Amino acid sequence: MIENSNFGMGTEEFGSDIPVTPQENFVRDAYMAVDEATACGLDRLRSENGIIPTCRLGCCHCCRYHILTNIAEAHILAQYVKRELSAEQINDLRMRTHQWHEWDNSRPGRYPSANIDEQIDISNYDHCCPLLVNGACIAYPARPLVCRTHFVCSNPLLCFAANDPESTEDAPAVLSSIVTATSPFSMAIRDHIENAGLDYSWSLMLLPHWLAIEMGWDFAISL
Repeated sequence: MIENSNFGMGTEEFGSDIPVTPQENFVRDAYMAVDEATACGLDRLRSENGIIPTCRLGCCHCCRYHILTNIAEAHILAQYVKRELSAEQINDLRMRTHQWHEWDNSRPGRYPSANIDEQIDISNYDHCCPLLVNGACIAYPARPLVCRTHFVCSNPLLCFAANDPESTEDAPAVLSSIVTATSPFSMAIRDHIENAGLDYSWSLMLLPHWLAIEMGWDFAISL
């Protein structure tokens, strides 16, 4: 079990007066442990098997996936956004998140949005995580576990093809050993959520949904 310590980052390092919550401290500790385990795992793959991940800054095809996260990680993500991003950046993020919601609602079998007060143009919208800007995550230090542990050693374009149901390309070669090595910390977060009296499976939701809820935006889905 991960200790509920300060994760090595004080409130002042986030550039804001928003206090750090105990839940943030816990998740930060988990993230630090995950990052250390990931670094060790990647070093081992490199030295023992000659395997080097092809993931690089600007390679963001996996950001088109449906990214599941939980209530605890969503909380620390939103707190980071509130502390670190400017008002203009947050407004742009809100627009991108709203576009994602409209796109998601427009898929077959979905009900269209009932909010007609704000028309959102998605005619040229290329769906991806709302946190992605110019090929980089604007909340990278607070990215969820699923993002921290996703590495491939295949051509990054295979990650793009994986989002195309008609693609005949091979599946990406995911470095599953990294996910395995970090699974104890994922379980620690799950236990933390359930010890708070919440159903972990209920707390899982797509990142743009949780982001809108945690930010208090009016187009957020109702829980």
